[in-house]
Amino acid sequence: MFTKIKNKITYAVIAAPLYAADDGKITVGPQEGSQWGDLQALTVGRIVSGAISLVMLVVALVFFFILIMGGLKWVTSEGDEKKVAAARAQITNGLIGLAIVFAAFAIMRLINVIFGVDILNLEIKAW
Repeated sequence: MFTKIKNKITYAVIAAPLYAADDGKITVGPQEGSQWGDLQALTVGRIVSGAISLVMLVVALVFFFILIMGGLKWVTSEGDEKKVAAARAQITNGLIGLAIVFAAFAIMRLINVIFGVDILNLEIKAW
């Protein structure tokens, strides 16, 4: 008896609002203003720009975590000179990597200012 009541309550809570939200219109393809409407404007330039932004973000996060891991190694080295030297080298490598990533970002912004080419927002148009 309780399972029947539980099933009916579950149906009322989960399924009924879905039927209530249906307006009965059948649409084909992405509509303007919908969450998928921007797929029509997807170009090669936007894909390349998104890939560059994603790679920059991932590389910056990797070097940041290398820096954090080097700090943790230093803290847990217990005064051992070899462990401290290895941790110091890892921290140095992490900082150099972060500096390279931020320099690359600064160079892209400089190219945008000087030449007007926004690498992070490319629009490649066919001739």
